[in-house]
Amino acid sequence: MTGTIRARSVEVDLGGTPVLTGVDLAIEKGQWINVIGPNGAGKTTLLRAMLGAVDYRGEIVIGGSEKTDAIARAKAIAYVPQTPVVPPGVLVVDYVMLGRTPHRGIFSGDSLNDRQIVASVLDRLDLRGFADREVISLSGGERQRVVLARALAQQSSILLLDEPTTALDLGHQQDVLDLVEELRRERGLTVLATLHDLTLAARYGDSVAVLAGGQIVVSGPPPAVLSESLIAQYFHANVRIIDDVDGPVIVPVTSRPN
Repeated sequence: MTGTIRARSVEVDLGGTPVLTGVDLAIEKGQWINVIGPNGAGKTTLLRAMLGAVDYRGEIVIGGSEKTDAIARAKAIAYVPQTPVVPPGVLVVDYVMLGRTPHRGIFSGDSLNDRQIVASVLDRLDLRGFADREVISLSGGERQRVVLARALAQQSSILLLDEPTTALDLGHQQDVLDLVEELRRERGLTVLATLHDLTLAARYGDSVAVLAGGQIVVSGPPPAVLSESLIAQYFHANVRIIDDVDGPVIVPVTSRPN
Protein backbone atom coordinates (compact mmCIF):
# COMPACT_ATOMS: atom_id res chain seq x y z
CA MET A 1 0.00 0.00 0.00
CA THR A 2 1.25 3.50 -0.85
CA GLY A 3 2.69 5.27 2.16
CA THR A 4 3.64 2.20 4.20
CA ILE A 5 7.12 1.30 5.44
CA ARG A 6 8.35 -2.11 6.56
CA ALA A 7 11.87 -2.57 7.91
CA ARG A 8 12.90 -6.11 8.80
CA SER A 9 16.22 -7.09 10.37
CA VAL A 10 17.96 -4.01 8.94
CA GLU A 11 21.69 -3.94 9.60
CA VAL A 12 24.17 -1.20 8.64
CA ASP A 13 27.93 -1.02 9.14
CA LEU A 14 29.75 2.29 8.74
CA GLY A 15 33.52 2.22 8.46
CA GLY A 16 33.48 -1.38 9.62
CA THR A 17 31.53 -0.52 12.78
CA PRO A 18 28.03 -1.95 13.28
CA VAL A 19 25.54 0.91 13.67
CA LEU A 20 22.22 -0.86 13.12
CA THR A 21 22.18 -4.48 14.24
CA GLY A 22 18.66 -5.65 13.40
CA VAL A 23 16.00 -2.94 13.21
CA ASP A 24 12.37 -3.96 12.84
CA LEU A 25 9.84 -1.19 12.27
CA ALA A 26 6.41 -1.02 10.66
CA ILE A 27 4.64 2.22 9.77
CA GLU A 28 1.14 2.35 8.33
CA LYS A 29 -0.14 4.88 5.83
CA GLY A 30 -0.91 8.18 7.55
CA GLN A 31 0.93 7.25 10.75
CA TRP A 32 3.54 9.48 12.41
CA ILE A 33 6.32 7.78 14.37
CA ASN A 34 9.14 9.62 16.14
CA VAL A 35 12.40 7.73 16.57
CA ILE A 36 14.28 8.80 19.67
CA GLY A 37 17.53 7.64 21.21
CA PRO A 38 20.88 8.82 22.53
CA ASN A 39 23.49 10.45 20.31
CA GLY A 40 25.15 7.88 18.07
CA ALA A 41 22.27 5.44 18.30
CA GLY A 42 21.89 5.35 14.49
CA LYS A 43 18.74 7.43 13.99
CA THR A 44 20.07 9.29 10.95
CA THR A 45 21.55 6.09 9.57
CA LEU A 46 18.13 4.44 9.73
CA LEU A 47 16.57 7.23 7.68
CA ARG A 48 19.41 7.10 5.16
CA ALA A 49 18.96 3.36 4.80
CA MET A 50 15.29 3.91 3.95
CA LEU A 51 16.40 6.41 1.30
CA GLY A 52 18.82 3.88 -0.15
CA ALA A 53 21.68 6.28 0.65
CA VAL A 54 23.69 3.68 2.61
CA ASP A 55 24.20 -0.01 2.04
CA TYR A 56 22.18 -2.25 4.34
CA ARG A 57 21.35 -5.86 4.96
CA GLY A 58 17.82 -7.01 5.64
CA GLU A 59 14.68 -5.71 3.98
CA ILE A 60 13.10 -2.28 3.58
CA VAL A 61 9.75 -2.31 1.82
CA ILE A 62 8.23 1.00 0.75
CA GLY A 63 4.59 0.97 -0.31
CA GLY A 64 4.54 -2.79 -0.69
CA SER A 65 7.75 -3.22 -2.70
CA GLU A 66 11.51 -2.84 -2.39
CA LYS A 67 12.31 0.30 -4.36
CA THR A 68 15.85 0.14 -5.70
CA ASP A 69 15.37 2.76 -8.42
CA ALA A 70 16.36 6.27 -7.27
CA ILE A 71 13.50 8.01 -9.10
CA ALA A 72 10.93 5.61 -7.65
CA ARG A 73 12.26 6.27 -4.14
CA ALA A 74 12.25 10.03 -4.73
CA LYS A 75 8.62 9.92 -5.79
CA ALA A 76 7.69 7.88 -2.72
CA ILE A 77 9.91 9.52 -0.08
CA ALA A 78 10.79 13.15 0.69
CA TYR A 79 13.67 13.78 3.08
CA VAL A 80 14.65 16.70 5.30
CA PRO A 81 18.27 16.15 6.41
CA GLN A 82 19.66 17.51 9.65
CA THR A 83 22.54 19.27 7.90
CA PRO A 84 21.49 20.00 4.30
CA VAL A 85 24.07 20.91 1.67
CA VAL A 86 22.98 24.02 -0.23
CA PRO A 87 25.10 25.20 -3.21
CA PRO A 88 26.07 28.89 -3.08
CA GLY A 89 24.10 31.23 -5.27
CA VAL A 90 20.88 29.18 -5.29
CA LEU A 91 17.74 31.23 -4.74
CA VAL A 92 15.04 30.04 -2.35
CA VAL A 93 12.42 29.62 -5.10
CA ASP A 94 14.83 27.59 -7.25
CA TYR A 95 15.88 25.41 -4.34
CA VAL A 96 12.27 24.62 -3.45
CA MET A 97 11.55 23.92 -7.13
CA LEU A 98 14.12 21.10 -6.95
CA GLY A 99 11.47 19.17 -5.03
CA ARG A 100 9.53 18.87 -8.30
CA THR A 101 12.44 17.12 -10.10
CA PRO A 102 11.20 13.51 -9.64
CA HIS A 103 7.93 14.45 -11.37
CA ARG A 104 9.52 15.91 -14.51
CA GLY A 105 11.40 14.53 -17.47
CA ILE A 106 15.12 15.17 -17.77
CA PHE A 107 14.69 18.03 -20.22
CA SER A 108 11.32 19.31 -19.00
CA GLY A 109 10.95 22.84 -17.72
CA ASP A 110 8.89 24.07 -14.80
CA SER A 111 5.19 23.65 -15.49
CA LEU A 112 2.41 25.93 -14.28
CA ASN A 113 1.45 23.19 -11.82
CA ASP A 114 5.03 23.05 -10.50
CA ARG A 115 5.09 26.82 -9.96
CA GLN A 116 1.70 26.78 -8.24
CA ILE A 117 2.79 24.00 -5.87
CA VAL A 118 6.02 25.83 -4.99
CA ALA A 119 4.17 29.12 -4.41
CA SER A 120 1.69 27.37 -2.13
CA VAL A 121 4.44 25.74 -0.08
CA LEU A 122 6.33 29.04 0.25
CA ASP A 123 3.16 30.69 1.53
CA ARG A 124 2.43 27.97 4.06
CA LEU A 125 5.93 28.14 5.51
CA ASP A 126 5.97 31.95 5.54
CA LEU A 127 8.77 32.06 2.98
CA ARG A 128 7.24 34.05 0.09
CA GLY A 129 9.21 37.14 1.14
CA PHE A 130 12.48 35.17 0.83
CA ALA A 131 11.76 33.71 -2.63
CA ASP A 132 14.44 35.77 -4.41
CA ARG A 133 17.03 35.56 -1.62
CA GLU A 134 20.00 33.21 -1.76
CA VAL A 135 19.44 30.27 0.56
CA ILE A 136 22.87 30.63 2.17
CA SER A 137 22.05 34.25 3.11
CA LEU A 138 19.27 33.13 5.46
CA SER A 139 19.48 32.35 9.16
CA GLY A 140 19.69 28.74 10.28
CA GLY A 141 16.00 28.62 11.15
CA GLU A 142 14.92 30.21 7.87
CA ARG A 143 17.15 27.82 5.95
CA GLN A 144 15.62 24.85 7.74
CA ARG A 145 12.16 25.97 6.66
CA VAL A 146 13.38 26.25 3.06
CA VAL A 147 14.67 22.67 3.18
CA LEU A 148 11.31 21.53 4.54
CA ALA A 149 9.58 23.48 1.76
CA ARG A 150 11.58 21.60 -0.85
CA ALA A 151 10.50 18.28 0.69
CA LEU A 152 6.84 19.31 0.82
CA ALA A 153 6.96 20.48 -2.82
CA GLN A 154 7.97 16.92 -3.70
CA GLN A 155 4.44 15.79 -2.71
CA SER A 156 5.60 12.30 -1.76
CA SER A 157 3.45 10.00 0.33
CA ILE A 158 6.22 9.53 2.94
CA LEU A 159 8.13 12.29 4.73
CA LEU A 160 11.38 11.57 6.58
CA LEU A 161 12.45 14.30 8.99
CA ASP A 162 15.89 14.24 10.60
CA GLU A 163 15.84 16.61 13.59
CA PRO A 164 13.59 19.12 11.76
CA THR A 165 13.39 21.57 14.68
CA THR A 166 17.07 21.78 15.64
CA ALA A 167 17.75 25.28 14.28
CA LEU A 168 14.30 26.71 14.94
CA ASP A 169 13.07 28.98 17.71
CA LEU A 170 10.11 27.81 19.78
CA GLY A 171 7.49 29.52 17.63
CA HIS A 172 8.79 28.09 14.38
CA GLN A 173 9.19 24.65 15.97
CA GLN A 174 5.47 24.72 16.63
CA ASP A 175 4.72 26.14 13.18
CA VAL A 176 6.69 23.44 11.37
CA LEU A 177 5.36 20.50 13.38
CA ASP A 178 1.79 21.83 13.26
CA LEU A 179 2.11 22.15 9.48
CA VAL A 180 3.39 18.59 9.18
CA GLU A 181 0.42 17.41 11.27
CA GLU A 182 -1.98 19.43 9.13
CA LEU A 183 -0.58 17.97 5.91
CA ARG A 184 -0.66 14.50 7.39
CA ARG A 185 -4.37 14.82 8.03
CA GLU A 186 -5.07 16.44 4.65
CA ARG A 187 -3.06 14.04 2.49
CA GLY A 188 -2.71 10.91 4.60
CA LEU A 189 1.02 11.68 4.74
CA THR A 190 3.18 9.10 6.49
CA VAL A 191 5.82 10.68 8.73
CA LEU A 192 8.96 9.19 10.26
CA ALA A 193 10.97 11.71 12.26
CA THR A 194 13.99 11.70 14.53
CA LEU A 195 13.85 14.14 17.43
CA HIS A 196 16.16 14.97 20.32
CA ASP A 197 13.48 16.89 22.20
CA LEU A 198 11.56 14.17 24.04
CA THR A 199 8.65 16.47 24.90
CA LEU A 200 8.11 17.33 21.23
CA ALA A 201 8.44 13.65 20.34
CA ALA A 202 5.76 12.86 22.93
CA ARG A 203 3.33 15.59 21.89
CA TYR A 204 3.45 15.22 18.11
CA GLY A 205 2.69 12.07 16.18
CA ASP A 206 1.15 8.76 17.16
CA SER A 207 3.97 6.85 18.77
CA VAL A 208 7.65 6.83 19.66
CA ALA A 209 10.26 4.19 18.97
CA VAL A 210 13.39 4.05 21.10
CA LEU A 211 16.53 3.16 19.13
CA ALA A 212 19.43 1.94 21.27
CA GLY A 213 22.18 -0.60 20.78
CA GLY A 214 21.40 -0.71 17.05
CA GLN A 215 17.82 -1.92 17.56
CA ILE A 216 14.35 -0.65 18.35
CA VAL A 217 14.10 -1.63 22.01
CA VAL A 218 10.53 -0.44 22.63
CA SER A 219 7.81 1.40 20.72
CA GLY A 220 4.25 2.53 21.31
CA PRO A 221 2.18 5.51 22.46
CA PRO A 222 4.36 8.06 24.30
CA PRO A 223 2.62 7.73 27.71
CA ALA A 224 3.16 3.98 27.60
CA VAL A 225 6.79 4.13 26.46
CA LEU A 226 8.31 7.18 28.10
CA SER A 227 9.09 6.70 31.75
CA GLU A 228 11.67 8.18 34.09
CA SER A 229 13.40 4.81 34.39
CA LEU A 230 13.56 4.28 30.61
CA ILE A 231 15.03 7.75 30.06
CA ALA A 232 17.56 7.13 32.81
CA GLN A 233 18.52 3.79 31.28
CA TYR A 234 18.95 4.84 27.65
CA PHE A 235 19.66 8.58 27.87
CA HIS A 236 21.48 8.62 31.22
CA ALA A 237 19.36 11.57 32.28
CA ASN A 238 17.53 12.31 35.51
CA VAL A 239 14.11 13.68 34.59
CA ARG A 240 10.61 14.21 35.88
CA ILE A 241 7.62 13.45 33.67
CA ILE A 242 4.56 15.66 34.00
CA ASP A 243 1.27 14.35 32.67
CA ASP A 244 -0.53 16.83 30.44
CA VAL A 245 -3.65 16.60 28.29
CA ASP A 246 -1.54 17.01 25.11
CA GLY A 247 1.06 14.44 26.13
CA PRO A 248 3.89 13.95 28.61
CA VAL A 249 6.21 16.83 29.43
CA ILE A 250 9.79 15.76 30.19
CA VAL A 251 11.80 18.14 32.37
CA PRO A 252 15.31 17.68 33.77
CA VAL A 253 15.80 17.33 37.50
CA THR A 254 18.57 19.69 38.50
CA SER A 255 20.82 19.39 41.51
CA ARG A 256 20.54 22.54 43.59
CA PRO A 257 22.77 23.34 46.56
CA ASN A 258 21.00 23.54 49.91
